[in-house]
Amino acid sequence: MSFTLNEAVIKKLLDVTRQAGDLTMEIYQTDFEIYSKKDESPVTEADRKAEAIITPVLKALAPDVPVVAEEAFSAGDCPDVEGKMFWLVDPVDGTKQFISKKDEFTVNIALIDENRRPIFGVVHAPALDRMFWGSLEYGAFVKEADGEVKPISVRTAPSEGIVAVVSRSHKTPEVDDYLKDFKVADEVSSGSSIKFCQVAEGIADVYPRFGPTMEWDTGAGQAVVLGAGGTVKTPQGDEFLYGKDGFKNGFFIAKGK
Repeated sequence: MSFTLNEAVIKKLLDVTRQAGDLTMEIYQTDFEIYSKKDESPVTEADRKAEAIITPVLKALAPDVPVVAEEAFSAGDCPDVEGKMFWLVDPVDGTKQFISKKDEFTVNIALIDENRRPIFGVVHAPALDRMFWGSLEYGAFVKEADGEVKPISVRTAPSEGIVAVVSRSHKTPEVDDYLKDFKVADEVSSGSSIKFCQVAEGIADVYPRFGPTMEWDTGAGQAVVLGAGGTVKTPQGDEFLYGKDGFKNGFFIAKGK
């Protein structure tokens, strides 16, 4: 399989992510309907339409690279990715935030290599008008609402205490148990993959997740953290890899320095 990630490809990925984000904002500003998927999780027109924008572009960029997209997967489209490079797409990460009109939802695209590692990710927060992207090769960046593009990097944990970012909707007792071993100056609740980006840009030091997630929830954010010099590992300290059974994640901890 021959596909090369380069700056021209990255630009196309950022462009389609923004297009999908613009569409989600159009729907966000209306009285949209809310549906239930088979697993009873909520879904909206924004999820489906944003995915319909992204998937054809990925297939045109890399016809031989499978696309694992949340809504298609929910409808039964489960491509074989064993030993292959593949895309992960979450058209609206943080659907609960989207529905409750909180501004933390994101559009996520990640590229996973044949070794099951995320090698590129883009996380766009349309309501905040901030876009993050990152890879080990190119580093990590944020594009602000005014159009300024800045490199970002994780920070060294402050001696006066760390900032921990935790899930707004899915915090579990294990998170509190994990944080007991740290001097925590502040604990911030946030939604969607924005939590990874807060670690990547050095405004938080750790994001522990001891609850269920899917690979499309985390691939893009992990790539941004890695590009910014941070780590995402299992609680046992192992690499956090992709292409798992059913694309279901175990627990993980994203950290700066």
